[in-house]
Amino acid sequence: MNTKMILDIDTGIDDAMAIAYAVSDPQIDLIGVIGSYGNIKAKLAARNSIQILDLLEENNVPVFIGTENPIDHTYKREPINSQIHGENGIGDVELPLPVREVREENAVDFILDSAKKYKDQLTIVATGPMTNLALAIKKDIKTMQEIGNITIMGGAITVPGNVTPVSEANINQDPKSADILFKSDLNITMVGLDVTLRTLLTKKETSQWRELGEAGTKFADIVDYYINCYDDIYPELGGCSLHDPLAVGVAVNPNFVSMIDLNVMVTTENDAFYGRTIGDKARLNDSTTNVKVAVNVDKDYYLETFMNNFNQLFQKVK
Repeated sequence: MNTKMILDIDTGIDDAMAIAYAVSDPQIDLIGVIGSYGNIKAKLAARNSIQILDLLEENNVPVFIGTENPIDHTYKREPINSQIHGENGIGDVELPLPVREVREENAVDFILDSAKKYKDQLTIVATGPMTNLALAIKKDIKTMQEIGNITIMGGAITVPGNVTPVSEANINQDPKSADILFKSDLNITMVGLDVTLRTLLTKKETSQWRELGEAGTKFADIVDYYINCYDDIYPELGGCSLHDPLAVGVAVNPNFVSMIDLNVMVTTENDAFYGRTIGDKARLNDSTTNVKVAVNVDKDYYLETFMNNFNQLFQKVK
């Protein structure tokens, strides 16, 4: 049985690849996409999501607009560097204008309605701030506890952050919501910088897409912008990180990564360590844990699967 999946994403370039991965993987039934703030504003994230879905001929996947601000409205989050994703979030590549609208239903209600309908068959993958999930937890924790798994792209346990020395970008956008999620006792998989910084894509791979029609060419244009930015900002890596699509992959195939069981918290009190993801000392002796933290990745296995999925997808929709 295919995994019912919701993507909660701030649709920049790696989020666009997350959508494509979810569409291309035969194990996934993508039932909805929520546009969140982060890389860009939530409204633009929703629009980008529609354009990417339509490019991939997935016109029936509904798209919703999530909340625009952190759960603590007084929190002044670090601005995202627009250089990384471009002004429009997708490498300043122009895609056809959307021919459909976002759904009017509240995104949090969509999450809860889906949880009631699909229960443990549902997986939510969040690749932006955790605000929509925290709001759903605060509204109806019992329904949220029915969900099979929540996989996030966020955090850093064994490596430094990428916004501050201790904080990863998605966590840093709304640390309090991330803390609510981690302490909720839901089944969570954390795919953080520990593994995404090791999982890289180069123009050697994207050049293959250019031979596979319009969708492949557009995606190559989008992702090459990202690769160029990584060459400027992180030249030591030798490619762009597959942050968000790795989270989607791990959500249906945990064998891509090695994980440890941990109770996680987010530091929300100390300025120097604000937004840090770390083991929760208050739950150190608990007999159960609710977070599986990816700490190593079989990058060759993942990249092979990623490329097979994408090549087949672009051949299909060209």
